[in-house]
Amino acid sequence: MDKEIINQGKSIAITSYILIVGVLIAVSMNSEKKNPFASFHIRQGLGLTVTFIILGVSISYFESIMIAAPMWIFISVLTIYGIFTAAKGEITPLPLVGKLYQNWFKSI
Repeated sequence: MDKEIINQGKSIAITSYILIVGVLIAVSMNSEKKNPFASFHIRQGLGLTVTFIILGVSISYFESIMIAAPMWIFISVLTIYGIFTAAKGEITPLPLVGKLYQNWFKSI
């Protein structure tokens, strides 16, 4: 991918990893002029947000820190990884789930 395209989409890509709100902001920022680099990271951020919501709702019934802590660590590590790859200008899917997110959200 061209360096210019990556540089134009970096701020949108980084914004997309802010859970829930960041994805909405990034989608609106990228809606006018589609940037393929930003779109890749928006799909990753949206998938991470959906995973966070699904795991959060399902784990909330247990009310145990021993169950909630691994979820928070998992989501935090993936978020930090995504932010760093976006800042470095790389198109690398998130470990374990990134390729699934790319398939699920192809239309974005």
